[in-house]
Amino acid sequence: MRFPSREQIAALRKRYTHGTRVELLCMDDPQAPPMGTRGEVMGVDDAGQLLVRWETGSSLSLIPGVYSFRIVQKGGRS
Repeated sequence: MRFPSREQIAALRKRYTHGTRVELLCMDDPQAPPMGTRGEVMGVDDAGQLLVRWETGSSLSLIPGVYSFRIVQKGGRS
């Protein structure tokens, strides 16, 4: 796995601010919540993964460019 640069991490943190709501479209993982599940971004880690608290109670992270998801609503704070 290739890790993103500091600049790429900063861009992800700007795009996916705390509180941003996302909807899962496709995730090839046996632990994945069902398609269409929504969650709230809690932050972006140093590997560029989105830390998401899903409405199902799960906290499985999203990897941009690997898993398919969409922004439902932008978060309010950085």
